[in-house]
Amino acid sequence: MNGEAPELKGRTKQFALRIIRMYSSLPKSDAVAQVLGKQVLRSGTAVGANYHEASRGRSRAEFISKVGDCLKEAEETGYWLELLVEAAAVPINKMTGLLGETHQLIAIFTSIDKKAKSHEKD
Repeated sequence: MNGEAPELKGRTKQFALRIIRMYSSLPKSDAVAQVLGKQVLRSGTAVGANYHEASRGRSRAEFISKVGDCLKEAEETGYWLELLVEAAAVPINKMTGLLGETHQLIAIFTSIDKKAKSHEKD
């Protein structure tokens, strides 16, 4: 349903892999890092999984619903990443790139969501 599907599918998959690598590098002895890390691992990998489902949506309504899930998971990922930094579990300089990509994905999914909903009204 979306012409950007192949590029965005790859980008969200790369994002998931970056999340997995970040989680794997967290100190195993830091309980806070592990709890927050598991949350970000779940939400960060869900972004691409939901987009993959959205691109295979059988209807505009299903596509819009799944894109909404992508946006929700991306926003949640941003929250957990910020908590990892603010709880001093990860230095900000190691999280800047991942936070930047999270914010870019949020902007992309917000745009797709708005565009899809505006076409739904037509």
